[in-house]
Amino acid sequence: MNKTLKIIGYFLIFDILVVAGYFAYKTLLGGKSGSKPEDYEWVTIDENYATQNYVEEFIKNDAAQKGIFPVYIRNYGKDPGVLKRFVGTNFARPTEARVSMMYKGLDDWMLIDLKYKNEKDMEVLRTILYVEIKGTWQVGDSGKLLK
Repeated sequence: MNKTLKIIGYFLIFDILVVAGYFAYKTLLGGKSGSKPEDYEWVTIDENYATQNYVEEFIKNDAAQKGIFPVYIRNYGKDPGVLKRFVGTNFARPTEARVSMMYKGLDDWMLIDLKYKNEKDMEVLRTILYVEIKGTWQVGDSGKLLK
């Protein structure tokens, strides 16, 4: 009987270590493991593009106003794995919790790569963190993604 309790104790300790290791692994990777920008497709926004959300509509209207069609985007949405690669003016490899702490009243956020040619025909590539605060979307930060 005493031997049986020892064996059960060892299995219990093993199970606890496995579960703790799993949560440590997920915490270190920040959610989705293996999230890479290459996993997302570039989408072309031009005059005929049907926008999927308010941010895409804002990008389309802004491009039309500036006359810089076509604009290409990679919409990462709320992918925490890609967010951890973001380096901007206000953030360096943030977590969702850090973004929430930075913007009081944050309702939602979205990370998007934006690529276009400027008036000098030079390609511009930047990553923009859009935030929704109290129902209004705005640019929260701008920067790039680390490889």
